[in-house]
Amino acid sequence: MMEDIKAAPDGSVIVLHGCAHNPTGIDPTKEQWKEIADLCVAKGHLPFFDVAYQGFATGDLDEDAWAPRMFADKGIEFFCSQSYAKNLGLYGERVGCLTAVLNSKEVAGRVESQMKRIARAIYSNPPVHGARIARDVINDPAMFEEWKGEMREMSGRITGVRGTLRAALEKRMPEKDWSFVTSQIGMFSFTGLTKEQVENMTNKWHVYMTFDGRISLAGLNTAKCDYLADAIVDSIKSVPA
Repeated sequence: MMEDIKAAPDGSVIVLHGCAHNPTGIDPTKEQWKEIADLCVAKGHLPFFDVAYQGFATGDLDEDAWAPRMFADKGIEFFCSQSYAKNLGLYGERVGCLTAVLNSKEVAGRVESQMKRIARAIYSNPPVHGARIARDVINDPAMFEEWKGEMREMSGRITGVRGTLRAALEKRMPEKDWSFVTSQIGMFSFTGLTKEQVENMTNKWHVYMTFDGRISLAGLNTAKCDYLADAIVDSIKSVPA
């Protein structure tokens, strides 16, 4: 990743997942984030944070915001797109927020005018229902604390499912290292299954996932972990990689 950022032309826009990386489930450490920030400064890059899963990495909204906040503390200008579709359950509304973190009022004015031109050309006036829900939850201290508690609960549930699935896989195929199931974080797991193995998952077991081997663990419950483990082990053993 660092090699690619370094090789990119100076002044490139670099898209970074703020937390709970999709599809790998692997986030940089805080020390690695600092190295990424320093390299972006050295190359004159413009970071663009995609924060689609805030709260799903650690269960803590503030902890999951660490990377973009660190960039801001360093005085780095960047864009940050946040989604409330997942963490507020507003999928049908597709609510989000685009923030430009800038170092001067003059630049902020120019950026705002360009953002308004783009918005005008694409949708002009967005639906307000979902945005009002997000606004009310965030600005009401009691509801905000309740939301943070629900995020911890959801994140903990996914962590629990990961542990159950790993145990089921280790029971069926102990010769393979399944530690990645619990070391990865967030809603997704990058299984390492090939396209052919994924096709076996779908055609034989009716387990649906993307061809690159990414699976959503947010849609898995503990009662289905044994079934999923059977499907994964069968696909690995019956379809050579």
